[in-house]
Amino acid sequence: MRLLVIEDADILRQSLVIGLGDAGYVVDAAADGEEGLWLASEQSYDLIILDIMLPRMNGFELLDRLRTLGADSLVLMLTARDNVEDRVLGLRSGADDYLVKPFDFAELLARIEALLRRRAGCASNLLEIGELTINLHSKQVSVSGVPVTLPPREYALLECLALNRHRVVSRQEIEHKIYDDKIEPMSNVVDSAISSLRKMIDHKDRPSFILTRRGHGYQIRQS
Repeated sequence: MRLLVIEDADILRQSLVIGLGDAGYVVDAAADGEEGLWLASEQSYDLIILDIMLPRMNGFELLDRLRTLGADSLVLMLTARDNVEDRVLGLRSGADDYLVKPFDFAELLARIEALLRRRAGCASNLLEIGELTINLHSKQVSVSGVPVTLPPREYALLECLALNRHRVVSRQEIEHKIYDDKIEPMSNVVDSAISSLRKMIDHKDRPSFILTRRGHGYQIRQS
């Protein structure tokens, strides 16, 4: 999943980028409201971590502008101001959750997981698709009850397809969600990752868990 961190405090912003990257997310960052609005307007993000007290444009104004533009990214607001009025204003402005500084990174991760899970229609961290089971918290995968160890790239691809299981996911969307911007536009990284993932989770005598929708992209098999 691709996240955007909009935070003006250098140390916190950098630590969030590193920590979320280590947790398996692709992360972009902005140091002020105008840069954050530009990034969020130019690209699609699954979730935005948004500080309120930002230079050049505060978080409330930025959120209002985003929702006016029709952006549907999940938004988790950060603030050092622990009062009911700010929380109510943020939620009514279109935020999906609210976290007060200082916070524990484990709680931030848990809130991100919960928001993404809710968006995908998952009642728990355990996602079951036929014989395929994915623990979205521990990032463990099993097929027919047998654990399968996936490298980070293949796990990120499987999670992307699973969380969007009710639709076809284009190659371009996969590139955007699980790879950084350094890959070549015409590279075959997605095809290579799909092939590798199939070898790890598919049974030889059964249809692949991943369906190819030619000209459109890929979709996880529902049963």
